[in-house]
Amino acid sequence: MKKVAVISAILEEPKICQQPFNETVSRFSHLVRGRMGIPFEDHGIAVVSIVVVGNLDEINSFTGKLGNIAHVSVKTSISKKELD
Repeated sequence: MKKVAVISAILEEPKICQQPFNETVSRFSHLVRGRMGIPFEDHGIAVVSIVVVGNLDEINSFTGKLGNIAHVSVKTSISKKELD
């Protein structure tokens, strides 16, 4: 069964990690329902929130791939309710 999740990421060196981050998001684009990014250029970080719909294996795989990128911190919140 599918669930809704919000993946929150902080990119601590956007100039270094933004390209691999975006490439990973593109590979999982079939799960993505919405994305918001906020740059904090003065502080050298960016904050990204991604809303996804998928099964737990897909969500966990996506989160794991993002979390393995250097300079990226990731947390995921997954709904308890299952979607049809």
